[in-house]
Amino acid sequence: MLNDQLVVEEKGIYSIEKFLIARRLMYWQVYLHRTVVASEQVLVLMLKRAQTLTSGGEKLFATPALAYFLQAQKQVSLEQFSLLDDDDILASAKVWCNNSDRVLSMLANGVINRKLFSVELDKQSFSADRVAEIRGRVREHLNMSPREAEYLVVSDSISNYAYSDMDDRITIMDKHGNTRDIAEASDILNISVLSKTVRKYFLCYPRFIKEKE
Repeated sequence: MLNDQLVVEEKGIYSIEKFLIARRLMYWQVYLHRTVVASEQVLVLMLKRAQTLTSGGEKLFATPALAYFLQAQKQVSLEQFSLLDDDDILASAKVWCNNSDRVLSMLANGVINRKLFSVELDKQSFSADRVAEIRGRVREHLNMSPREAEYLVVSDSISNYAYSDMDDRITIMDKHGNTRDIAEASDILNISVLSKTVRKYFLCYPRFIKEKE
């Protein structure tokens, strides 16, 4: 500690460098891998569809903890949120697999049986025409309305940066007691590379579209 600030001795700089490199690799190869993106999007779309149906007056099976959030709430209760866990989602999704609403049923089956969507990644955002084309093919294949197809095709972005001195600054202290930011002290890391936000755009849609191409 130096002036109530946590610092790392200069001899530990190589460990910090390896940590930052590993963090970057873990995000893009694990946490933001396309399979993870697909799983998350199918889950989010399923919950959105369930909430839409509930708001429209349909009685869906849901555990009490999940049912609270499916209903329109002006304020989110932290106490209610603490009661919600994976089991509530999975138990409800298992029942929704056989729901009469085919969109909800399809998404729930995707979550429970790992029938995940395909994900395209690009450095540029996908054009509105491209998204509309995929939605049109989904509507044609499943004979559904444009509104329903919106729950099966989604385009958004993911981003990450390895290090930011504005958020969690890593300070290195040399043997003379002088301190510098890790980006200045390191001889292999460049602050412009570390702090640059890398953004990728994705287009997520049912796998049968990919298989027909």
